[in-house]
Amino acid sequence: MSVAHQTKTCNDLLKEYLAKPSACTNPLKLRFDGVGRNDVYNITAPFEDDGEQIIAGRVESRESEQSEIVFFVEREGVWTRHKDLPTFALQDPFHTRIGGELIIGGVQTYPHPEKENFLAWRTVFYRGSSIRNLSPFFTGPKGMKDIRLIGLADGTVGVFTRPQGTIGGLGKIGFTRIASLDELTVEAIDEAYLFEGQFIDAEWGGANEAHLLAGGRIGVLGHSACYDERMDRHYYPMVFTWDPETNSLTEIELIAVRDDFLPGMAKRIDLRDVVFSGGLIRNGDGTAHLYAGIGDAEAHRITIPDPFVPFEAKGA
Repeated sequence: MSVAHQTKTCNDLLKEYLAKPSACTNPLKLRFDGVGRNDVYNITAPFEDDGEQIIAGRVESRESEQSEIVFFVEREGVWTRHKDLPTFALQDPFHTRIGGELIIGGVQTYPHPEKENFLAWRTVFYRGSSIRNLSPFFTGPKGMKDIRLIGLADGTVGVFTRPQGTIGGLGKIGFTRIASLDELTVEAIDEAYLFEGQFIDAEWGGANEAHLLAGGRIGVLGHSACYDERMDRHYYPMVFTWDPETNSLTEIELIAVRDDFLPGMAKRIDLRDVVFSGGLIRNGDGTAHLYAGIGDAEAHRITIPDPFVPFEAKGA
C-alpha cells in the first residue's frame, strides 16, 4: 500500500479547513413528523425506494440511546414517517445498492457480556428488492461499527471496516474485497488490512458512505473524531479516496465543520461539536448536498463543493 503523506490530527485538519473561506451554502435543518417528541438524527441522504424518495433516520428520546431506524418520505417540506414501512431496532442507518439489491444496515446494541451496565455493539445488514421485503443476511464482528459496502465495476464488492481494540485502537479504517455478498463473513472482515497514516492513536475515524467514481477510485465520505482536554467529543465530516487496483490512498480532508450548519440542539454538552456524516448527494454541477446528524439530536443539510470532482479529472 502506498501512503506518501504524514498523519494529520483533527487539529491539523481543522486548521487547514479554517484557513480557507467556507464554501458551504444553503444550510437547512430538516423537519420530521410522526415520531412524537423524539429526536431524529444521523440520517442517510435521500434514496429511491419503490418510486419514492426516502430518508432513514435514527430516532430516540433525548434522554436515551435506545433507538430505532425509521423511514421518512417528504411531504410539503416535512419528512414524515412512512407508516407502511417497517422499523428496525438499530442505530445510525446506512444504505447502498449492490447487484440490483437494496442494502440497509445499522448498529445493534445489546448488554455487554462482561461489563455490567455497559452496552456492546455490532453492525447488522439487511437485503432485498425494497424496504418492504428486507431480510437480515449478515451480522458483523462484535464491537465493530462503520462497516460499509460498495459494488465495484468488475462485480466484486468492496468492504470498509473499522476495528477497535488491539487492532485499530480507538478505531481505524480497513478495506477488503470479496467476490459477492455471499462471501461477506466475519472472517473476511477480520482479514481486512488497515489504511496506514490516517489517524493518530489518540483519535479515530470511520467510513460512512462509499461512492464509485469515474476512473475506478472509491470516494469515501467519513468522519474524523477526537476528544479535547475536557473529554468533549469533536466529529468532523471528511473525505478521502482509495484506488483498489493500485492501492493508492489520498489524504483525509475536512469538508465541513459545525459552524457551517444552522444553530441547534445537542443531546449533551459534550456532543455540541459532533457532525456525523450521513450521506452525500452529488448534484452533477460541481456541488453536493451533505446530510448530517448534528449534536446527536438533529438532522441538517448543507450544500458544498462536490469533494470528489477533482479525483475524476483526467489523470487524477
